[in-house]
Amino acid sequence: MPKAQETVLEINLSALGHNYNYLKSKVNTSVKLMAVVKAFGYGSDSVMVAKELQTLGADYFAVAYTSEGVRLRDENITTPILVLHPLANAFKELIERCLEPSIYSLKTLREFIATAQTLKQKEYPIHLKFNSGLNRLGFNEKDVPEMYSLLKNTTAVKVTSLMSHLVASEDHNLTDFTHNQISSFVSFTEDFKTEFGYMPMRHQSNTSGILNFPEAHFDMVRSGIGLYGYGNSSTEDLALKPIATLKSVISQLHNIPKGSSVGYNRGFIADRTTVSATIPLGHADGIGRQYGKGKGCFIVNGKKAPILGNVCMDMTMVDVTGIECQEGDEVIIFGAYQNASEFAKGAQTISYEILTSVSQRVKRTFCR
Repeated sequence: MPKAQETVLEINLSALGHNYNYLKSKVNTSVKLMAVVKAFGYGSDSVMVAKELQTLGADYFAVAYTSEGVRLRDENITTPILVLHPLANAFKELIERCLEPSIYSLKTLREFIATAQTLKQKEYPIHLKFNSGLNRLGFNEKDVPEMYSLLKNTTAVKVTSLMSHLVASEDHNLTDFTHNQISSFVSFTEDFKTEFGYMPMRHQSNTSGILNFPEAHFDMVRSGIGLYGYGNSSTEDLALKPIATLKSVISQLHNIPKGSSVGYNRGFIADRTTVSATIPLGHADGIGRQYGKGKGCFIVNGKKAPILGNVCMDMTMVDVTGIECQEGDEVIIFGAYQNASEFAKGAQTISYEILTSVSQRVKRTFCR
């Protein structure tokens, strides 16, 4: 692959295909897979990722907001798209673009039914989200009677799926909590079937649910982080392939005498003669200040180069003392030698955050 000559995020579409097929192999052939492509495809490129996954046969896509689904429709993505957190001001556009809402409260149900009726819809597909313990979005048990009443008094919408979200499916210390969530969700879906005479699709599992709780696969599973190469465990990480590599170059080298400083507020003061390399990306590109002062490191010619001082808006300086390098050499922020999870650990965060933080001003390139 060509060496970086600027800061780029390189997306490997073959790795994406590998991850998709691996996750599919973990579920029964009758179980559908919903690919989560929100947040610009976890910081990669939602359009290119969705196009590739559509070709591979993904059954559904999930986005957070209506605008994300509209973008996919504008790029000729025809696969069904679930909007996980739709807001009422976008309901009309959501329907016009054939997106499907996750309905999570009595208020959103009333508002969506009203919009669907105004637009003269008949059995428009909706997904009901049940709160089984995450306490973020979802109907609670006390809401169920009124929810049923609203659904029975309209023909404008029809429930196409029942869904919930696991809280800690990657945490083996919370297995009992997860089993309770699964049981609670099953009770909700069985009650719905009794009330309405049919069972919509059911889905509750995220990536770790796919890998750890086969009893929660139901009719469809949802995968986000797994598609991008991370399995929330060291064992599963070995089976998956990170799709994104963040690369840059050395713009300039400096010899820093003992006692001299580097960067804003003299964030680093040399206790010996130090060689620093300036890299053209900073906190405006997604490398937050929390990675400064040695909490993060970049890879220069296969060796770790700790961040010196404070990360700047557009630049980061790293310690390349003892590393053979020159201006113009490639630098890996995450990818080979350290993946996004390993890089994120330095700032006590997770791969999700560093991946989705990569700024849209960083050029995306694609390979296989």
